[in-house]
Amino acid sequence: MPSLKEITQKLNLEVVSSASLVDRPVTGGYASDLLSCAMKGAQKDYLWVTLQSHLNVVAVASLLNLAGVIITEGSQPDGETITRAEKEGVVLLVTPKTTFTVVGDLTLLGVKGDS
Repeated sequence: MPSLKEITQKLNLEVVSSASLVDRPVTGGYASDLLSCAMKGAQKDYLWVTLQSHLNVVAVASLLNLAGVIITEGSQPDGETITRAEKEGVVLLVTPKTTFTVVGDLTLLGVKGDS
């Protein structure tokens, strides 16, 4: 399984918060835009792929101790969200790619979800 740093480099993701924490393991992935689904389906050290970029994304990622959140489709978190992510130690990554494309790229890198 690739590390978060390796994924960030290979997918050309922009790190917008907690850059010092990018070198951590990734044990799987989950994709959803519904916070309640992410809370149920994502697990510790997973990458969460979503187009949501608001403050509650940080709360869910922190609660679950996720490896990071990839925000897709050009969505950008605001300053308050980035500040909270820094405070909570949540790695936020952004990309203009679609969620579908990012999930496919992650799968090719060996990141799996629950079966």
